[in-house]
Amino acid sequence: LPSDPALSGALSGSAAVVVTLAGIWGYRRYGRRIRNADYVTSKMLERKTWVRGVVTSVGDGDNFRLFHTPLFYRYPFKFRSIPGTPKELKNETLHIRISGVDAPEAAHFGNPAQAHSAESLEWLRKTILGRTMKVQLLRKDQYQRIVGVPYISRLILRDQPLPMMMLKEGMAVVYTSGGGEYGPWGLDGMQAVEAEAKKAKRGLWGLKTFEHPADYKKRVKAGEEAVAEV
Repeated sequence: LPSDPALSGALSGSAAVVVTLAGIWGYRRYGRRIRNADYVTSKMLERKTWVRGVVTSVGDGDNFRLFHTPLFYRYPFKFRSIPGTPKELKNETLHIRISGVDAPEAAHFGNPAQAHSAESLEWLRKTILGRTMKVQLLRKDQYQRIVGVPYISRLILRDQPLPMMMLKEGMAVVYTSGGGEYGPWGLDGMQAVEAEAKKAKRGLWGLKTFEHPADYKKRVKAGEEAVAEV
């Protein structure tokens, strides 16, 4: 250290500032938690930011709730824990809409459920509930869900792409309505996997009759509009 007390103090002060700024940057970059969709900025979506978290609930066949787990939520530096009750989790999760796929619609607002909706929902729950996921954030939809490309995170083996798994098992179809996002596989890649599942009659493709979720939504919407006009 310099013998000059003034110089020594200046250097120590500068070092403290650098450490403080580095700590702030590190927290913002790796430690700050994204509580819900309101905390997802346009810059994050432009950059197609990746986040890691744990699935806390699965309410439909093509979406789920993710609790973002930045630094100190994972071993060996696990100093923070994930809330365990619905009350504690309220407004603390990201509602993720799985990109590129469309699962059969469950019963909503008095409308009947589509065939295979229960099976697709149960498969998704068994596959991802409580699991750690890595999700690329793409955009917000009209319901304030985050459309994202989710992967099941694994320590040693390659992460598993959830949309492709769903298509392969016949738990969903390729989403072809407006605003579709198809990840690194593209529309053609996803449709190729869908075609293989259809040929093998896996999942929903084993039904005698199957109505595409997009057609179901159009039919339900037309019925609601007809009722409103009466």
